[in-house]
Amino acid sequence: MNYCFTLITALAMLAFTAPTKTVQLFNGKDLTGWKVYGTEKWYVDNGELVCESGPDKQYGYLATEQQYKDFDLSLQFKQEANGNSGVFFRSSIEGTKVSGWQVEVAPPNHDTGGIYESYGRGWLVQIPDEKESILKPSEWNTLRIRVQGDHVQTYLNGKSMVDMHDEKIGQANGSVALQIHDGGGIKVRWRKLELKPL
Repeated sequence: MNYCFTLITALAMLAFTAPTKTVQLFNGKDLTGWKVYGTEKWYVDNGELVCESGPDKQYGYLATEQQYKDFDLSLQFKQEANGNSGVFFRSSIEGTKVSGWQVEVAPPNHDTGGIYESYGRGWLVQIPDEKESILKPSEWNTLRIRVQGDHVQTYLNGKSMVDMHDEKIGQANGSVALQIHDGGGIKVRWRKLELKPL
């Protein structure tokens, strides 16, 4: 009897701690699972997701149709031209106005990996000068974003960039979204967008 109880307990614990399946946010073929906001260009080229400034040179977003609250997201980006972009989390978008938080993706010395709150408090965490060299301009970079409750962590090329707690973030929910900044002349490639729900 004890053996059966132990076995059932062990199986229950195993089920409770089973690893969560990783979600491939981008299928390498098309924009299935995503929604475009604005008139800027989002397309697939050579199995990679590309954002590029359009003739309007305005803000644009590509957001997941699914909402993700607690997750560990890893992706790669390469800045082919002015790389002023970003990855939003727990965000909602109306037109091209976004509510939420951005992990900055930007040209050198402009806080890639930092946290910015659009239409709110602005910069929550900027990157110190000594970490600016972690970004590899015109090369593939790996960005990791881990959000659980009110705890946000970002990593660039394996190096810790941000580790913060924020009550407002902790209360929010929403989509993951890629941004293209206004101003024109921007082109960024993305690949290997893998999200693990927590």
